[in-house]
Amino acid sequence: MEDKSAAHQIHAILNKYADWRGEMLSRLRALIKQADPALVEEVKWKKPSRPEGVPVWSHDGILCFCDTLKNAIRLTFPKGAQMNDPHKLFNTRLDSKMTRAIDFHEGDPINEAALQALILEAVGLNKSKANEPSF
Repeated sequence: MEDKSAAHQIHAILNKYADWRGEMLSRLRALIKQADPALVEEVKWKKPSRPEGVPVWSHDGILCFCDTLKNAIRLTFPKGAQMNDPHKLFNTRLDSKMTRAIDFHEGDPINEAALQALILEAVGLNKSKANEPSF
């Protein structure tokens, strides 16, 4: 699976979860890609307990990644604690000093506009860090 494109690997992940989780991940992926067409899609963190890896979206650094849990799809933003969340999408990892995440459960609606705003804010944070001078 190592030599397959990220898109092909993510399709395999979607097919592995043929229930609501695969459908939710597919919807989230489409929204993320719509929000920032310049992002890079990757699969990272392959290990024996998760040989398929984890879908990751980056633009000048990781924007977010998606874990498939038993009862949820977790969309994690590594810089989430620095982000505004006026629509209160973040519902887990709220005590972390860096990370914030959104757990989506079966039947949960997706506030598409608010989620895409978070993606764009994450891009802005990454770009501001990428443009900082290094000493």
